[in-house]
Amino acid sequence: MKVAVVADSTTYLPEHILQAHDIYTIPLNVIIGDDIYKENEIDYKWYYDKMKELDELPTTSQPSIGDYILLLESLYREGYTDVLSLHLSAEISGTHQSAQAAAASVDGINVHVVDSGIAAAPLGFMAMYAAQNLKTKSIEEIIADIDLMKSEENMNAYFLVDTLTNLQKGGRLSNAQAMIGGLLKIKPILEFQDGKIVAIEKIRTQKKALQKIEALLQSEFEQHDQKSLTVCIIHANAKEFGEQIKKEFEEKFQDITFVLQEFGPVVGTHVGEGAIGIGYTNYPVDITGL
Repeated sequence: MKVAVVADSTTYLPEHILQAHDIYTIPLNVIIGDDIYKENEIDYKWYYDKMKELDELPTTSQPSIGDYILLLESLYREGYTDVLSLHLSAEISGTHQSAQAAAASVDGINVHVVDSGIAAAPLGFMAMYAAQNLKTKSIEEIIADIDLMKSEENMNAYFLVDTLTNLQKGGRLSNAQAMIGGLLKIKPILEFQDGKIVAIEKIRTQKKALQKIEALLQSEFEQHDQKSLTVCIIHANAKEFGEQIKKEFEEKFQDITFVLQEFGPVVGTHVGEGAIGIGYTNYPVDITGL
């Protein structure tokens, strides 16, 4: 058995990490007017600058089934017998469904499609965990591990956005109606719950919102051996802000490993420029070089 790990582009893992771990990428798309761009081919800074200029938000879409079939056929020719295919939450994207449709269209290769229930860095952690354990565990064992890994006891993510406007327009916020009051005057805190993005707090200032997230994380971190935790601070074209939060958290949680990442165009479209995400896992992931 020869197993390939495939993850969609919303892991936002850098190219050198993908290559080092033999992780294959299937890109989602961003649509600006009549132009369609594959997410992994877009310069992030160009995209955020472009988004500011537009009167209407760009739209995003799952990978085409055709692109996915081409990838699977290529892996089959390379001698892979199985594919472990990891994707952002099926509650916010049709990517998981596209992967299933493509898998049913290609003979000779077994495709195991996994709904991560989440996106961005935590999805990347899953892909890295899978790739790093291929030599010592069966694909069934890895899938079982990932099912446990993605539970709220072992993985979570919080987001702080400037406003809910982008998420509301894109239809990615489950409880939008409950949060509309004072939309421009609050700093909403969001969380993944059962694969959906849910606004859990309305707070008046960014500082207080970060303090609330820190308190939530403190409570969750106390339930784990902190030396086993890996935490990613994710920013949407706000590197200095992300670095500041990373530094503050490293001083407070000295036994935890922190890394910094950027939201790419697909997630960035929905959370908006300046958003911050904080995702973590307590599963062992070697993040050397990340």
